[in-house]
Amino acid sequence: EVQLVESGGGLVQAGGSLRLSCVASGFTFEDYAIGWFCQVPGKGREGVICIRMSDGERYDLDSVKGRFTMSSDNAKNTVYLQMNNLKPEDAARYYCAAGKPWDVPATNGHGCYRLGHFGSWGLGTQVTVSS
Repeated sequence: EVQLVESGGGLVQAGGSLRLSCVASGFTFEDYAIGWFCQVPGKGREGVICIRMSDGERYDLDSVKGRFTMSSDNAKNTVYLQMNNLKPEDAARYYCAAGKPWDVPATNGHGCYRLGHFGSWGLGTQVTVSS
């Protein structure tokens, strides 16, 4: 069974940095699409950065380009989200997700969902940014 456990959230001042971690088990990274999503009250979960691990095809939310990066350490079964120059509008609960990739990107999909079926989720980690 796929399991994902996030950590690393917290409270930081605007302009600061956080590094989120997601420890995974039950699957091989190279066979999946993996991503980070965020959610605020009253809204659905939104893809932040997602990657099809087999070939590196990716989606990046425009608002985080140049500030957030996603990386992985396969030996540790862990993926990371490095969040730099945080802004108050970045505050949200951040979730790690994984799923089998589509054979080809879905032309009628949106954001991360163009890459795969993200059906497995962690419980999330809270990020708060003070002004």
